[in-house]
Amino acid sequence: MSFIKSKGFKYLKNFIIGIGASVVMVGAWMKIVSHPLGNIMITAGLLTEAFLFFMLAIIPPDKDYYWEKLYPGLDTYGSNLAPLTAGSQKGSLRPLDADQVENKLGGMLDELQGMSKSLGSLKALQEVDFSETKGQMETMNNFYTKMNDAMSSLAETVEDTQIYKEQISSLNRNLTSLNSVYGNVLGAFKQPIQ
Repeated sequence: MSFIKSKGFKYLKNFIIGIGASVVMVGAWMKIVSHPLGNIMITAGLLTEAFLFFMLAIIPPDKDYYWEKLYPGLDTYGSNLAPLTAGSQKGSLRPLDADQVENKLGGMLDELQGMSKSLGSLKALQEVDFSETKGQMETMNNFYTKMNDAMSSLAETVEDTQIYKEQISSLNRNLTSLNSVYGNVLGAFKQPIQ
């Protein structure tokens, strides 16, 4: 970076311009009030200003940035200064405007942030210790196998219970009819013989 573009030079340039302008003003004031040093002060101030104008003629101008293209209305008093976010025209072959470039860069930034998060997740997954996972999977498989066996046994038990219930019901009917026969036999013995 050259000395002309440095912060120090810009500060020095502004300082010299300010001092030169103040010497010219003081000299003009002294000349107006007919002060004896008025001629010397105005001469010193004008020579300083002449030197500054010569220096500014040699120094190249600073780069211009056209911010009103990105922020329309920047050069209009009281305008809305929100950046454009309209997006580009699809299928258009015209050059991109500042707002289209901003939208595209914003979309790319969002994608890069998403990729960064994904890569962070992959890195975290890479650091996970899976050495015990095989044993845990085998234990879980054994648990599910035993659970299935228990469910099958439970289903068989339900079937056996249903059969037992039907047999008890049949036995109950048989006992009812035996009680009836027994009651008839007892009733026949109690009757007097004729």
